[in-house]
Amino acid sequence: MDAIGSRTVLITGVSRGLGRVLALELANRGHNIIGCSRAQDALNSLHSQLSSSNPNHNHLFLNADVRLNSSVEELARTVMEKRGVPDIIVNNAGTINKNNKIWEVPPEEFDSVLDTNVKGTANVLRHFVPLMIAAKKQGVIVNISSGWGRSGAALVAPYCASKWAIEGLSRSVAKELPEGMAIVALNPGVINTDMLASCFGTSAALYQAPEAWAPKAATMILNLTAADNGASLTV
Repeated sequence: MDAIGSRTVLITGVSRGLGRVLALELANRGHNIIGCSRAQDALNSLHSQLSSSNPNHNHLFLNADVRLNSSVEELARTVMEKRGVPDIIVNNAGTINKNNKIWEVPPEEFDSVLDTNVKGTANVLRHFVPLMIAAKKQGVIVNISSGWGRSGAALVAPYCASKWAIEGLSRSVAKELPEGMAIVALNPGVINTDMLASCFGTSAALYQAPEAWAPKAATMILNLTAADNGASLTV
């Protein structure tokens, strides 16, 4: 158990990649995980993995599509009924376009990136921030950004645009939150995930493994305070 005490952490896009390893790391430290994803089989797998290591856990995994306001509304309702207001929210759900020049990216693929990465984050903020405020939580919200939210890169313009949006959204919402709360944009660095492999191909394997990243990220997230509100951070 971390010295700071047990926290309840909501992680979107928990079924794979950074979301999954972060959930495992935080659970191993004694924190309670609320995870959501569209992939029910992967949620079941993660639940089983955590149950086998800690049968007395208090984790909750729910099928939800952050792109849909109605789905996140139902997610918030269920979370409140079963676990109450989270202490920390990690807006991790994300996707990337296939490498292509912007004029060659299909409209539906562009929409998918923006709907997941930007509107998905906004939907979570819409339904959970009022709950955190009402509960007078010293709540922390972490919006997963990217180095490509602070720079540009060819062939991934939709993804870059979405992460620049996350940076701006985070800084703006920081000015709207009450004293005591914090929202940050967190660049995880370059990590060997499926998303990176879609851009870099086999050379993605040259970069840091998610399992090596998770302990550093967990420590940083758990130690965020109101003093960090509005920050753009990098693990």
